[in-house]
Amino acid sequence: MRDRRVDAYIARSADFARPILSHLRTVVHEACPDIEETIKWGFPFFQRQGALFCYMASFKQHAAFGFRRGALVLGKEKASERAMGQFGRITSVDDLPPRKTMVGYVKKAAALNEAGVKPARKPKAVAAPADFLAALKKNTKARKIFEAFPPSHRREYVEWITGAKREETRQRRIATALAWLAEGKSQNWRYEE
Repeated sequence: MRDRRVDAYIARSADFARPILSHLRTVVHEACPDIEETIKWGFPFFQRQGALFCYMASFKQHAAFGFRRGALVLGKEKASERAMGQFGRITSVDDLPPRKTMVGYVKKAAALNEAGVKPARKPKAVAAPADFLAALKKNTKARKIFEAFPPSHRREYVEWITGAKREETRQRRIATALAWLAEGKSQNWRYEE
Protein backbone atom coordinates (compact mmCIF):
# COMPACT_ATOMS: atom_id res chain seq x y z
CA MET A 1 0.00 0.00 0.00
CA ARG A 2 1.43 3.36 -1.04
CA ASP A 3 1.52 6.26 1.39
CA ARG A 4 0.98 9.86 0.23
CA ARG A 5 3.66 11.01 2.68
CA VAL A 6 6.20 8.96 0.73
CA ASP A 7 4.98 10.61 -2.48
CA ALA A 8 5.60 13.99 -0.83
CA TYR A 9 9.02 12.90 0.47
CA ILE A 10 10.12 11.87 -3.03
CA ALA A 11 8.69 15.06 -4.58
CA ARG A 12 10.66 17.33 -2.22
CA SER A 13 13.91 15.36 -2.62
CA ALA A 14 16.78 16.67 -4.74
CA ASP A 15 16.49 16.20 -8.52
CA PHE A 16 19.17 13.47 -8.60
CA ALA A 17 17.42 11.53 -5.80
CA ARG A 18 13.91 11.33 -7.23
CA PRO A 19 14.67 8.63 -9.84
CA ILE A 20 16.64 6.62 -7.26
CA LEU A 21 13.84 6.72 -4.68
CA SER A 22 11.17 5.97 -7.30
CA HIS A 23 13.22 3.02 -8.57
CA LEU A 24 13.73 1.63 -5.06
CA ARG A 25 10.05 2.05 -4.25
CA THR A 26 9.03 0.22 -7.43
CA VAL A 27 11.48 -2.62 -6.76
CA VAL A 28 10.23 -3.08 -3.20
CA HIS A 29 6.58 -3.17 -4.32
CA GLU A 30 7.41 -5.53 -7.20
CA ALA A 31 9.19 -7.97 -4.89
CA CYS A 32 6.63 -7.75 -2.11
CA PRO A 33 3.16 -6.66 -3.34
CA ASP A 34 1.63 -6.63 0.16
CA ILE A 35 4.21 -4.16 1.48
CA GLU A 36 3.09 -1.12 3.46
CA GLU A 37 4.80 2.24 3.39
CA THR A 38 5.24 4.58 6.32
CA ILE A 39 7.39 7.45 7.48
CA LYS A 40 9.57 6.84 10.54
CA TRP A 41 12.25 9.18 11.84
CA GLY A 42 11.57 11.48 8.91
CA PHE A 43 12.17 9.09 6.03
CA PRO A 44 10.33 6.28 4.19
CA PHE A 45 10.24 2.77 5.65
CA PHE A 46 8.68 -0.32 4.21
CA GLN A 47 6.96 -2.73 6.55
CA ARG A 48 5.16 -5.99 6.33
CA GLN A 49 2.72 -7.28 8.92
CA GLY A 50 3.65 -4.31 11.09
CA ALA A 51 7.39 -5.07 11.16
CA LEU A 52 9.90 -2.70 9.54
CA PHE A 53 12.33 -4.33 7.17
CA CYS A 54 13.81 -1.77 4.76
CA TYR A 55 14.10 1.96 4.25
CA MET A 56 15.28 4.63 1.87
CA ALA A 57 16.45 8.18 2.46
CA SER A 58 17.50 11.22 0.49
CA PHE A 59 20.19 13.68 1.50
CA LYS A 60 21.72 16.73 -0.19
CA GLN A 61 24.22 14.80 -2.29
CA HIS A 62 23.28 11.14 -1.99
CA ALA A 63 20.52 8.68 -1.25
CA ALA A 64 20.61 5.61 0.97
CA PHE A 65 18.84 2.27 1.12
CA GLY A 66 19.12 -0.48 3.64
CA PHE A 67 17.59 -3.49 5.31
CA ARG A 68 16.91 -3.88 9.00
CA ARG A 69 18.52 -7.31 8.79
CA GLY A 70 21.21 -6.18 6.34
CA ALA A 71 23.88 -8.63 7.45
CA LEU A 72 21.47 -11.53 7.00
CA VAL A 73 20.09 -10.30 3.68
CA LEU A 74 23.41 -9.41 2.03
CA GLY A 75 25.76 -11.64 4.00
CA LYS A 76 27.71 -8.64 5.28
CA GLU A 77 27.23 -5.90 7.83
CA LYS A 78 27.69 -2.94 5.48
CA ALA A 79 29.02 -2.42 2.01
CA SER A 80 30.30 1.01 2.96
CA GLU A 81 30.95 3.00 6.09
CA ARG A 82 30.41 6.21 4.11
CA ALA A 83 26.62 6.22 4.41
CA MET A 84 23.76 4.54 6.21
CA GLY A 85 22.36 1.36 4.74
CA GLN A 86 24.22 -1.40 3.00
CA PHE A 87 24.71 0.26 -0.40
CA GLY A 88 26.86 3.27 0.48
CA ARG A 89 26.30 6.69 -1.02
CA ILE A 90 23.84 6.27 -3.88
CA THR A 91 24.04 9.11 -6.41
CA SER A 92 22.32 7.37 -9.34
CA VAL A 93 20.34 4.22 -10.06
CA ASP A 94 23.56 2.81 -11.58
CA ASP A 95 25.10 2.70 -8.08
CA LEU A 96 22.63 -0.06 -7.14
CA PRO A 97 22.85 -3.76 -8.00
CA PRO A 98 20.76 -4.89 -10.99
CA ARG A 99 16.97 -4.87 -10.55
CA LYS A 100 16.77 -8.68 -10.40
CA THR A 101 19.35 -8.76 -7.60
CA MET A 102 17.53 -6.03 -5.66
CA VAL A 103 14.22 -7.91 -6.02
CA GLY A 104 15.96 -10.99 -4.61
CA TYR A 105 17.26 -8.99 -1.63
CA VAL A 106 13.78 -7.64 -0.89
CA LYS A 107 12.24 -11.10 -1.12
CA LYS A 108 14.89 -12.47 1.23
CA ALA A 109 14.26 -9.63 3.69
CA ALA A 110 10.52 -10.32 3.52
CA ALA A 111 11.11 -14.03 4.20
CA LEU A 112 13.32 -13.21 7.21
CA ASN A 113 10.66 -10.79 8.41
CA GLU A 114 7.93 -13.39 8.03
CA ALA A 115 10.04 -15.99 9.88
CA GLY A 116 10.41 -13.52 12.76
CA VAL A 117 14.20 -13.41 12.51
CA LYS A 118 15.53 -10.53 14.58
CA PRO A 119 18.70 -8.64 13.72
CA ALA A 120 21.68 -9.72 15.78
CA ARG A 121 22.30 -7.30 18.61
CA LYS A 122 25.81 -6.40 19.51
CA PRO A 123 25.85 -5.08 23.04
CA LYS A 124 28.43 -2.38 23.52
CA ALA A 125 30.34 -2.25 26.75
CA VAL A 126 29.85 0.99 28.63
CA ALA A 127 33.08 2.24 30.14
CA ALA A 128 32.46 5.59 31.76
CA PRO A 129 35.49 7.91 31.82
CA ALA A 130 37.24 8.50 35.17
CA ASP A 131 36.29 12.20 35.41
CA PHE A 132 32.61 11.38 34.90
CA LEU A 133 32.76 8.55 37.47
CA ALA A 134 34.42 10.92 39.96
CA ALA A 135 31.66 13.49 39.42
CA LEU A 136 29.00 10.80 39.86
CA LYS A 137 30.65 9.69 43.09
CA LYS A 138 30.08 13.20 44.51
CA ASN A 139 26.42 13.27 43.45
CA THR A 140 24.64 10.28 45.01
CA LYS A 141 21.25 10.94 43.43
CA ALA A 142 22.69 11.24 39.91
CA ARG A 143 24.89 8.16 40.44
CA LYS A 144 21.96 6.00 41.59
CA ILE A 145 19.84 7.04 38.62
CA PHE A 146 22.74 6.50 36.20
CA GLU A 147 23.36 3.02 37.61
CA ALA A 148 19.64 2.18 37.38
CA PHE A 149 19.43 3.21 33.72
CA PRO A 150 19.50 0.49 31.05
CA PRO A 151 22.84 0.10 29.24
CA SER A 152 21.60 2.05 26.21
CA HIS A 153 20.86 5.16 28.32
CA ARG A 154 24.20 4.92 30.13
CA ARG A 155 25.98 4.53 26.79
CA GLU A 156 24.25 7.66 25.41
CA TYR A 157 25.64 9.73 28.28
CA VAL A 158 29.13 8.23 28.02
CA GLU A 159 29.30 8.74 24.24
CA TRP A 160 28.03 12.30 24.56
CA ILE A 161 30.65 13.16 27.18
CA THR A 162 33.56 11.40 25.48
CA GLY A 163 32.56 12.90 22.12
CA ALA A 164 33.54 16.39 23.28
CA LYS A 165 36.58 17.67 21.44
CA ARG A 166 37.60 20.34 23.95
CA GLU A 167 38.12 19.91 27.69
CA GLU A 168 35.81 22.86 28.47
CA THR A 169 33.02 21.21 26.48
CA ARG A 170 33.62 17.90 28.21
CA GLN A 171 33.41 19.49 31.67
CA ARG A 172 30.26 21.40 30.69
CA ARG A 173 28.67 18.16 29.45
CA ILE A 174 29.57 16.37 32.70
CA ALA A 175 27.91 19.17 34.70
CA THR A 176 24.83 19.06 32.46
CA ALA A 177 24.71 15.25 32.69
CA LEU A 178 24.75 15.40 36.50
CA ALA A 179 21.88 17.90 36.52
CA TRP A 180 19.80 15.85 34.08
CA LEU A 181 20.54 12.60 35.90
CA ALA A 182 19.52 14.14 39.23
CA GLU A 183 16.16 14.91 37.57
CA GLY A 184 15.93 11.32 36.27
CA LYS A 185 16.33 12.33 32.63
CA SER A 186 17.99 10.26 29.93
CA GLN A 187 20.53 12.04 27.73
CA ASN A 188 17.99 12.26 24.89
CA TRP A 189 15.08 13.30 27.14
CA ARG A 190 14.16 16.17 24.79
CA TYR A 191 13.18 13.69 22.06
CA GLU A 192 11.15 11.32 24.20
CA GLU A 193 7.38 11.53 24.08
